[in-house]
Amino acid sequence: MKKTNILAAAIVTASVAFSSAAHAKQTLCVFDLLGTGGDVYAMMKDYSLAAAKWGADVELKPYTDERIAAEDFKAGQCDAVSLTGLRGRQFNTFTGSIDSIGAITTYAQMRDVLTLLSNTKMAPYMVSGAYEVVGVVPLGAGYLLVNDRAINNLSKVSGKKIAVLDYDKSQAKMVQKIGAQPVASDITNFAGKFNNGQVDIVAAPAVAIKPLELYKGLGTKGAIIRFPIVQITGNVIINPKKFPAGFGQKSREYVATQVDKAFKNIEKTEKDVPAKYWMDVAEADKPGYIKLMRESRIALAAEGIYDKKMLSLLKRVRCKHDAASFECALKDE
Repeated sequence: MKKTNILAAAIVTASVAFSSAAHAKQTLCVFDLLGTGGDVYAMMKDYSLAAAKWGADVELKPYTDERIAAEDFKAGQCDAVSLTGLRGRQFNTFTGSIDSIGAITTYAQMRDVLTLLSNTKMAPYMVSGAYEVVGVVPLGAGYLLVNDRAINNLSKVSGKKIAVLDYDKSQAKMVQKIGAQPVASDITNFAGKFNNGQVDIVAAPAVAIKPLELYKGLGTKGAIIRFPIVQITGNVIINPKKFPAGFGQKSREYVATQVDKAFKNIEKTEKDVPAKYWMDVAEADKPGYIKLMRESRIALAAEGIYDKKMLSLLKRVRCKHDAASFECALKDE
């Protein structure tokens, strides 16, 4: 009888513990330049409602400093985090390499890549150590903003100061390769450096131009070069131990359904940029830029900064869209 009572008590205790774990709140730390007033935070509010259907009780915590959001996540103060893929690379180099230089040249390619990530066959690549990427969304192409339209080809970039994110080694290496001067910055201050004339060039998606007042840096002589050098993504990354079993795949499938909505927002934002700021690259210069970015990706993959499996996947997508490209016959990426 005594053994039966002990067994019953153990079952009750285990049930209570399981119930508590199942109903525990999860904190999702959300980086958005505009805090609770930004598009990313709004997207995550919808996400938290959807997550309830998968057995989670997600509570949002806003951050306007991405570095602090990432550090709090690593310290266990957040069970999940929403940040850029560039910052997210430290948690998963596979998904973090989507944002590699020149690897995705059109939104049609980007849509294919993001659809692939929700496939169950990709699930093993979404987990890295103690972390799992449970969603990747597009934030738009990164364009170069210059404070003088005369900086209209690579030869004129030489010696210019370019803001680079201090935690992304690939940016500084690329800038040095083209003979420019990298100026270490982060998301909280790169815009200020451009607007105050401390740097001549920055890279940013259209969605960042208005909130960061980058028009100030463009002034009357500047321009936005209409040639995507990178695709910026937003990542949702979790500590899977803090979430119900199977949460990650359900989340990725849901996020994939939100991609078209995200692209519509990006396209609207780009159309809202006054036409006077856009400047096209000369067609004759494009092959050289593509070759330069390709060589940089290969070198950075060899150094372990980019994930080779992801670069191979991105190349397959590019060649699906442009089978005649010179790179499709090559085997070095």
